[in-house]
Order: sequence, then structure tokens, then C-alpha cells
Amino acid sequence: MTALLLVPLLLPFLAPTLARRTLDRLAPATALWILTASALVLAGACVAALGALVLTGLFKLPALASLGELVHPLRTPSDYFVLPAAVAATGVLTLSALTLARSAFRQTRAFRTARTQAGRRPAAGDLCVVDSPHPDAYALPGRPHRIVVTTAMLRSLGPAEREALFAHERAHNRAGHHYFLAAAELAAHCHPALRAVRDTIRLAAERAADETAATAVGDRRLIAT
Repeated sequence: MTALLLVPLLLPFLAPTLARRTLDRLAPATALWILTASALVLAGACVAALGALVLTGLFKLPALASLGELVHPLRTPSDYFVLPAAVAATGVLTLSALTLARSAFRQTRAFRTARTQAGRRPAAGDLCVVDSPHPDAYALPGRPHRIVVTTAMLRSLGPAEREALFAHERAHNRAGHHYFLAAAELAAHCHPALRAVRDTIRLAAERAADETAATAVGDRRLIAT
């Protein structure tokens, strides 16, 4: 039974290739939903499998052996595999939790900094212009939604290109793409193979925003440019 717990740990290695094929064959918005849901399912299965390995190892301890007798599906004939697997699973879960917490802290701090910076600038509707020599633009979720664009970016674009950029960033906010990206980040910390899926989900979000922007401005060539 314990050997079956390895299946959820091996399946994610197939996910990166399947994820790219899914994005190539489906509409970006549809692919975004499917890829994100699949990544979360695979991540949840990995965590559950690792947790089961840890629990199986705990039931081998004398203090908890009596409880192990009550959970027959988790009983195994040999300790040579169970105990090392339980120790490894404990280490992996601990490391995943630490890296996830660090990533969440870093991204939360960056988000708060961006919101503070945007709040100090006058806004024209949802548009906020930041004085910077570096060309950049991004959608800033929250209430209210903001589109942050640097002065260098505005200077590098023509009027039509600016409208295309604004439409692209508004599409991110309206579709709630930050939720998909957060879910992808969570999954990536549950299994190393899901990091490549996270990148594909990010690409799917960008393509979905491009499609929405192309519809809004009526010029797919402009969006591609």
C-alpha cells in the first residue's frame, strides 16, 4: 500500500509536457483554468501522499504503534522502506512549507510596496504613472484596481501601442489573473516538477490577456507587436 503513495509523487513529472501541449491546443483562457486546476490537484495529491508517508512512519514508533493497529491500510511489512521514506517526507514537507512562507512574505511585501507607491501618485481612472527611467508596466490588483506604468514605458510607445498596453493590463485585473498566479506559485512549492507548470500558467495568463486586448483594440497585429 505504501508503494502506491509514490504514484502521486511521480505523476507531476509528466505535467510540464502536457501543460505546454494543452496551452498550444486550447484557447488561452480555457487552458489557464485547466492548467491551474490540474496543478492544484497534483500539488494536493503530493502533499497528501507525503503526509501519509509521515503518518505511516509515526505509526512505527512504539508510542503510536497501538494507533497504527487501527489503520490497517497503512500497515507495511518492512521498516526498511517505511522509516526512511517517512523521514524524507518530513524533510520535504518542512522545506516546502519554509520556501512557500518565504515566497509569500516576499510577494506580500512587494505588493504592499507597489500599492503604497501607487497610492502616492495621482491617478487618471485606473491608470497610475510612476516616474522611472526603466520601462515597465503591470496590473496591480486590490481595491481599486490599478494599472501602473512608468514614464520610460510611456515614452517608448506610440498612442495606439499605449492603448494596447492598457487593454492588456486591464484584462489581467478584470480576469483576476493574480489568483491563478498565486495558485500556480502554491503548487510549485509542493513539487519541483510543477515549477515548469507554473511558468506555463504564467504564459497562459499573458496570452489570455493578449486575446482580450486584441478584441478590445481590434488589432491583433498591434498586440503582437
